[in-house]
Amino acid sequence: MKRIAALALTVVTFATASAQNITINETQMRKLQQAEFFIKNNYVDNLEDEKIVDAAIEGMLKQLDPHSTYIKAKDVEKTNENLNGSFEGIGVQFQMVEDTLVVIKAVSGGPCEKQGIIPGDRIVFVNDSTIAGVKMTNADIMTRLRGPKGSVVKLGIIRPGVKGINNFNIIRDKIPVYTVDASYMVSPGIGYIRIDSFGATTYDEFMTAIKSLKDQGMQRLIIDLQSNGGGYLQTAVRLANEFFPKGEKVLSQKGNKNVNKAEYNYLADGTGTLKDLPVVVLVDSYSASASEILSGAFQDNDRGLIVGRRTYGKGLVQRPIELIDKSVIRLTTAHYYTPSGRCIQKPYEMGNKKDYQKDIEDRLNSGELTNIDSIHFADSLKFYTTHLQREVYGGGGIMPDYYVPLDTTLYSKLHRELSAKGCINAAVLRYMDKNRKDLKKKYKTITDFKSRFQPGDDIFSMLKTEAQKSKVEYKEEDFTAAKSTVGKVVKALIGRDLWEINAYYELYNENNPIYVKGVEVISSEQAVNIMKH
Repeated sequence: MKRIAALALTVVTFATASAQNITINETQMRKLQQAEFFIKNNYVDNLEDEKIVDAAIEGMLKQLDPHSTYIKAKDVEKTNENLNGSFEGIGVQFQMVEDTLVVIKAVSGGPCEKQGIIPGDRIVFVNDSTIAGVKMTNADIMTRLRGPKGSVVKLGIIRPGVKGINNFNIIRDKIPVYTVDASYMVSPGIGYIRIDSFGATTYDEFMTAIKSLKDQGMQRLIIDLQSNGGGYLQTAVRLANEFFPKGEKVLSQKGNKNVNKAEYNYLADGTGTLKDLPVVVLVDSYSASASEILSGAFQDNDRGLIVGRRTYGKGLVQRPIELIDKSVIRLTTAHYYTPSGRCIQKPYEMGNKKDYQKDIEDRLNSGELTNIDSIHFADSLKFYTTHLQREVYGGGGIMPDYYVPLDTTLYSKLHRELSAKGCINAAVLRYMDKNRKDLKKKYKTITDFKSRFQPGDDIFSMLKTEAQKSKVEYKEEDFTAAKSTVGKVVKALIGRDLWEINAYYELYNENNPIYVKGVEVISSEQAVNIMKH
């Protein structure tokens, strides 16, 4: 992938060139230094230099766009780890239930799995710190569980059905962070891949999933980018490169006109192996940034069809700038444009992050999320796809080819409250503690589980108990009305416990209107014909 490597290098060169063109206003610089000096030495209370400077940087960035941010040195590694592909720790997914850490899953091949930690285990202390029955944030718990590779952490674990506290000495190791959540065959010939974010390992994960699906006879593909908040630009470009012929534009990047190479086109190099694979991309209002780059490239080049709702509208490029103490400013330096010339970024007011963050709520209130007839675009926002000259619109985000309204009747107020207070997850954990062994014996495959299992009165009784504990008020008729949708979530969560996260999406997706529409579209001849331009 020489071309893609060159593209990544160009981004770095862009950053270097911009630094060379900076001119410093000495008067304003001295003004800042004077302010810091007099505040530090004359303020009524003692102040730390670090806090003053941090506040000054944050204050400057607040006057800019909503995505320019400051990350303190202590937070940089934690902020990046989900995209970098790994972190160092014990390798366990957990959930807090009644102030107790309950293991959901031990990462395959990780330190906890090797020592025999299993789903349902309760971790009650870490080294000398008791964490059960103590009000402790997830961040505080993560601090105790994570540590340098090779270091040892002592866990005290209570296991249902086993008396006393069991002690485990876990040697921390590198734990992979996967960004491809799920991949499976929807039906003969149709594959599905869900990407959670675009990180350092996403391309390799994606291509591994592609190989597996091809081995199972995949001829058409659904790429699920719902709620994918983005990630690395280079990863999105590298994935796009697999699908486009040589010279096809993936996106344009335009920055400060005074900077060398402020405009740059990202082009496919022709080495992709998936150029003849029909594609449908699923998106929603939380698909952002790199998700919009990929879906915009598919739509504008008439290479695939987009299904769902208008995407978030984040088309601003952030360049990370490391400061002397290893803190980082993520400064917006450019805009993204789709191949047809659309600006992905939705409108914003400089320094007004509050209204910007209310945009999704405003879309709901305006009817955009529930009724396509409420959506109108000005003629000035009209663009045309590069091959078939189909009409597409700018103004922020990617408007799908097939709009799927948000069905607000699917999730009642009671359902939302049960979810928000963790009642559903807690009930499933209690149910799995009691029934895990029997379920594993009864259902050997997810296909068997999918066709035969239905949540019974026992788990709904547990759910009512959890609702009472969390002081969720409801009428019996409200609970009866919510049982259908809640039961589908319960089934998916049980499937996750038995067969990991892939099973969750395979079960949950059957009730997701965007997914259902996506399967319909990819099954149609239009999904194939759009590639014959």
